[in-house]
Amino acid sequence: MDAMGAMDAMGGMPMPGGGTMSTPWMPMPGQTWAGAAASFLGMWVVMMVAMMLPSLVPALWRYRHAIGRVGETLPGSQIALMGVGYFVVWTAFGIAIYPLGVALAAVEMQWPPLARVFPIAVGVVVLIAGALQFTAWKARRLACCREAPGRSLALPADAATAWRHGLRLGLHCTACCAGLMAILLAIGVMDLRAMAAVMAAITAERLAPGGERVARAIGGVAVGAGLLLIARAGVLG
Repeated sequence: MDAMGAMDAMGGMPMPGGGTMSTPWMPMPGQTWAGAAASFLGMWVVMMVAMMLPSLVPALWRYRHAIGRVGETLPGSQIALMGVGYFVVWTAFGIAIYPLGVALAAVEMQWPPLARVFPIAVGVVVLIAGALQFTAWKARRLACCREAPGRSLALPADAATAWRHGLRLGLHCTACCAGLMAILLAIGVMDLRAMAAVMAAITAERLAPGGERVARAIGGVAVGAGLLLIARAGVLG
């Protein structure tokens, strides 16, 4: 597979056996850097909304019960503000990772031989992210994400509280998802199959009974996939 074929296959990120990671990060012909950054950020926000909404909706529903009893007027503005605060954190995360992606793409473009190293690096990232799923740190972060206000906890129905709650949930969520998002970024931020797999993993460990066991099961799959990618890259290299 040539570089362009690998790039098309995995949304611009490295594939075992060859490829490039420049497509999502570098300007298209005739595009300015500001335009490229805006395009990436727009894509990132849409992707995050699609990926995180399944696990966010139950949290929004529980928050609705925390600020008003069933039968009262739905405090839609506070719920919407909480959701905005949540996705503001994810937007900031995208702004933070864009320069890193640009730097890595620039390094690869300046030193083409490094393209042969990237497939192994992808496997290492997937392997480390899988191992992270077994740690106590991950268990604590996941517990924070699974805990949310419910019927037993009353919260004031005001904008400041909703905004703070959304930001806090977003911070917990980005920390909890760091490993899984690293897998997505390594395999291909524009790869729909990778997006679907990561979204399913995030939703399962947040909502399924026994979330910590689910997280460890996901980690086992990721570790196996990382080892397979490393082995495949070594054979094809």
